[in-house]
Amino acid sequence: MKTKTLVALMLLSGAAQAYEAGDILVRAGLATVEPDDSSSAIAVTDPGVAAGTKTGTAVSVDSDTQIGLEFTYFLTPHIAVDVLGATPFEHNISADGNIKGLGKLGSTKHLPPTVSIQYYPMPSGSKFQPYVGAGLNYTIFFEEETTSTLTNSIGALASLPQNPVAGVVASSTELELDDSFGYALQLGMDYQMTEQFAFNAGLWYIDIDTTGTITADTNVGKVKAEVDVDIDPWVYMVGFSLKI
Repeated sequence: MKTKTLVALMLLSGAAQAYEAGDILVRAGLATVEPDDSSSAIAVTDPGVAAGTKTGTAVSVDSDTQIGLEFTYFLTPHIAVDVLGATPFEHNISADGNIKGLGKLGSTKHLPPTVSIQYYPMPSGSKFQPYVGAGLNYTIFFEEETTSTLTNSIGALASLPQNPVAGVVASSTELELDDSFGYALQLGMDYQMTEQFAFNAGLWYIDIDTTGTITADTNVGKVKAEVDVDIDPWVYMVGFSLKI
């Protein structure tokens, strides 16, 4: 009787086992990037026109939701390597500070690949599997665009109190954002619904900093300005995980 009970418990334990070394998880869901942003003042850097900082100017970045993807490989039942990806996020860049009323100045797309080491504290047979992670993020910015609002504002940005240049009119503007390299922290959970399938929720805090360079063609030549932006987003993802 005891032998039968022991065998039954072993079988049940094997059937309920969630993770073990060599397992691969694919997670997918809706991911929202919510910037906790701040920026420096916009600084005109072209010394031939009006080098200096436009005091009180700033920019802000809005949030976006896309499809998030994670690939997780278990080194042991408690330690895993995780790679976070997504379809490209798109963010509007808007005026802030004392120029907030100007509205949208531009937009950009980005991809935030993130590699983390995760720790799963619960026994591998537990249906509820919380985890924490820490790693590195590399954010790639691309398809930066500017608006006519930014182009029409170049004259005001170039006319500084300490070195005013009257009559600056821009015909076009370009924006370039530097890629970012920083740390990432992660908290998440899986809840097993079947041996292969689980509900998943994840949260990341990612250190993303970039410098935006604005180049304008004007009636007095090239005007360049820079602004440092700390995006530092919270990233939320809710979806499902599949063990393959």
